[in-house]
Amino acid sequence: MKILMVCLGNICRSPLAQGILEHKLKERNLDWKVDSAGTGGWHSGEKPDKRSISIAKKYGIDISKQQARKLNGYDLENFDILYAMDASNLQDIKKLAQSKEELAKIRMILNESYPNENKIVPDPYYNDSGFEEVYQMLDKACEQIIINLTKEHEAN
Repeated sequence: MKILMVCLGNICRSPLAQGILEHKLKERNLDWKVDSAGTGGWHSGEKPDKRSISIAKKYGIDISKQQARKLNGYDLENFDILYAMDASNLQDIKKLAQSKEELAKIRMILNESYPNENKIVPDPYYNDSGFEEVYQMLDKACEQIIINLTKEHEAN
């Protein structure tokens, strides 16, 4: 299983989602690939936001070695599932899709924990106190991703 987490700049939400899911997978000895990207490329090559690094560290997760990168068409070919953090990210990812198969890979991350509600993960960039809330939302969603995708895999 190859999963890509996608937000706007790839420095706040998607690096956290990547780190949380990787941590949970390691605890369960699951060999899935997880990466993250941004729909915009202005932070390419940068580390995650220091506040994302800090909140992850608070929960025993090190995301400090990640580097931001821009989403590209290859990602839709290469990954099994792409998780968008919000509706704008979702639309930007869909614009890159070249087929129905690629479109079917794109999901809203919080639909894992709140099915069909299309809730968004708010961008905490301009709100220091939002990082804890975002962490908790993503932690719950990543837990549910493992449960849901394991069930899907077993059903196929």
